[in-house]
Amino acid sequence: MKQQDLSTLDSVVLRFAGDSGDGMQLTGERFTSVSALFGNDLATLPDYPAEIRAPAGTLAGVSSFQVQISNHDISTAGDTPNVLVAMNPAGLRANIGLLERGATIIVNIDAFDERSLAKAGYDENPLSDGTLGQFTVYEVPMTSLTTEVCKEAGVKPRDAERSKNFFALGLVSWLYSRPIESTNAWIEKRFAKVPMVLEANRRAFRAGYDFGETAELFDARYEVTAAPFPSGEYANITGNTALAWGLIAAAQKASLPLFLGSYPITPASDILHELAKHKEFGVRTFQAEDEIAGIASAIGASYGGALGVTTTSGPGLDLKSEAIGLAISLEIPLVIVDVQRGGPSTGLPTKVEQADLLHAMYGRHGEAPVPIVSAITPGDCFNAAFEAVRIAVTYRTPVLLLTDAYLANGTEPWLIPHPDDLPVVDPHFASAPNHVDDDGTEHFWPFQRDPETLARPWAPPGVPGLEHRLGGLEKADGAGTVSYDGRNHEKMSHLRADKVAGIVATIPDVEVDDPSGDADLIVVGWGGTYGAVATGVARARANGKKVAHVQLRHLHPFPGNLGDVLSRYAHVLVPELNLGQLSKLLRAEYLVNATSLSKMQGVPFRAAEIAAAIDDVLGGQ
Repeated sequence: MKQQDLSTLDSVVLRFAGDSGDGMQLTGERFTSVSALFGNDLATLPDYPAEIRAPAGTLAGVSSFQVQISNHDISTAGDTPNVLVAMNPAGLRANIGLLERGATIIVNIDAFDERSLAKAGYDENPLSDGTLGQFTVYEVPMTSLTTEVCKEAGVKPRDAERSKNFFALGLVSWLYSRPIESTNAWIEKRFAKVPMVLEANRRAFRAGYDFGETAELFDARYEVTAAPFPSGEYANITGNTALAWGLIAAAQKASLPLFLGSYPITPASDILHELAKHKEFGVRTFQAEDEIAGIASAIGASYGGALGVTTTSGPGLDLKSEAIGLAISLEIPLVIVDVQRGGPSTGLPTKVEQADLLHAMYGRHGEAPVPIVSAITPGDCFNAAFEAVRIAVTYRTPVLLLTDAYLANGTEPWLIPHPDDLPVVDPHFASAPNHVDDDGTEHFWPFQRDPETLARPWAPPGVPGLEHRLGGLEKADGAGTVSYDGRNHEKMSHLRADKVAGIVATIPDVEVDDPSGDADLIVVGWGGTYGAVATGVARARANGKKVAHVQLRHLHPFPGNLGDVLSRYAHVLVPELNLGQLSKLLRAEYLVNATSLSKMQGVPFRAAEIAAAIDDVLGGQ
């Protein structure tokens, strides 16, 4: 056996690809988790079909998982994979276009039979016709070796074949010097209820690791050392989990029970799943029969004195629109989470998009303004959720919280905040009548407003002396009785709009990243474009470009200084995964000549695309 050299890398981008039933998401997630425990910085990009079980062996059925691990701070899963692990011909063909010359390809040679090649659209075997000449290719019999090592455990060949993803995981764990103890412990725990599956997965994982050690196939193995993180306790967290935890934390800081009324929908369902685990924090979840019932139950919970939340994606937001209008009229706290995906209609259920912004701004009848908050990274979903709750509770308003499929399913190391460092959110429940008639009679007026926030009092049912009724009909200012008076309606419309506009007083000014101080171009991003934009801007600066960058969390109202910031730059570039929705809003609000960089392909921007757009605007190569 030859001794492999150990090479140290600053970072590496790996992509696992195979059938949607090959366990690529599980394999990628496990490699990610072990790298997080090792101390690497990381970012991930899961990509899978919308069909529960897409046609095996076809391009439409390919599931992939990309992860970048590094010894320094990163913000994307990488533009192009350095290593592609292809479990079958379809996995190879669907991803070969992402690779640059010199990339490494590890293929499961057992899957490259004539039938599988044909299903993937190959006329000839790419492993032997010279197609892959520009890459370093390793052919590994993953399926047959997995079947062989599982024989002794009495596992049938067909069942053993399902563990081949663990062989791939073991091989890549050896190749990149990942510790194996935590994965072995995870396998023991995860599959404890099915001993035969546990044994097959354990054996396959070890076989893959040992193959790398003994096969003399690889000239070197690699190590990506730990990244320097600030001290503290970290979790490797997805955006959906971070968002659920942010809602719980905010409810705790507000001393409110948390109620989620939700109808399952991709890619938001995991928020429901996560919140359902935490009843010890006063969380109650209700899986409703449809989207309308989900938001209606959340409205009822808020009326009753709880923090009402509903979660959905674009199609569900369509259905919730009328009820959002009701919550605006009632002026009660409510958080509506929209995990955006490709649309319209059913669209691209498992792919990313940012095309719900104008829907969030205007997708209701009447003058019905709502605040809009957007998350920026998977870990930042915690902060965005906390901020959405703060605004909803303080200003007695529904708040739309926008994330997207990339943030929802992506992961990153996240520094867990100490509860004492989180701000208190005071609901300021009404406790006494607030209006006195000329004759001295005391009443409770449900629309008597706070002079600073214009928020009306929050009075849950059951408090003596605070009895009142709410509904969708227009209310009289102050008294809250039904009013059909046109002048009153106009006044109430202005009050609701002024209340939302006044939120700008309590949101921070936008922070501009402009090291040179005299950049000609500012790149304005929002939501999950942050990683690609920040990396693309850094590349442009490394090439001598003077570029500024801001990433917006608050989309309505905009931060108070945003107009002044934009006016300082000759060029404004707005990258977004839609046809230019934020750029339209910036042009309308600030009369700036914003250039839109649009992408709607179901995948995030690559940093190279951002850098190229900057060059185009500034006249570069």
